[in-house]
Amino acid sequence: MPHGWPQHCPHPYPRGHPCPRRGAPAGGPRGRAPPGTAGPRPRPEGAGGRPRVSTRAQGRSAILEKFGGAATGPAPHLKRAGGTATVKAMLLEWCRARTRGYQHVDVQNFSGSWGSGLAFCALLHSFFPDAFEYGSLEPGARRHNFALAFATAEERAGCAPLLEVEDMVRLPVPDAKCVYTYLQELYRCLVAKGLVKTKKR
Repeated sequence: MPHGWPQHCPHPYPRGHPCPRRGAPAGGPRGRAPPGTAGPRPRPEGAGGRPRVSTRAQGRSAILEKFGGAATGPAPHLKRAGGTATVKAMLLEWCRARTRGYQHVDVQNFSGSWGSGLAFCALLHSFFPDAFEYGSLEPGARRHNFALAFATAEERAGCAPLLEVEDMVRLPVPDAKCVYTYLQELYRCLVAKGLVKTKKR
């Protein structure tokens, strides 16, 4: 799991209340609930009696499985002082600087700014201008833009296809954590190929 992702306690107890260990019976050793309290609410279930999982959560889990933990923590050579927020801010500024001047691209975040796929294309075109003709791309052709960008990243930079074209097209606003994870991996690959110049320590 990438550095900085929140881990939530699964038990909705108020702050300061000791969170029971997983598997411990409710209400003490005999399993009786305290007087005046209702039992646990049934969780919504889908087909087969399994708890429902949102489409976005499923997509994020699939990306993490593909990721295999290879890029946990901040991308190399990004300043770590200040924690994850600083790393994210620096990566965002790097993306903004690389795509400045490209038509239909205005990188302000890791979600909506990448929704048309053109920000990915612009970022890659800034490193590989001979890979495709950016001026021929249209913001409405989202599927084509995502496919072109991810294929170029894999072929030219060796970046694993952590994001699926179909998932990106299905969501009107991309998942920020998934986009951030992918951009970290792309940055790593570009550094490894010597395409991103970094200061020596």
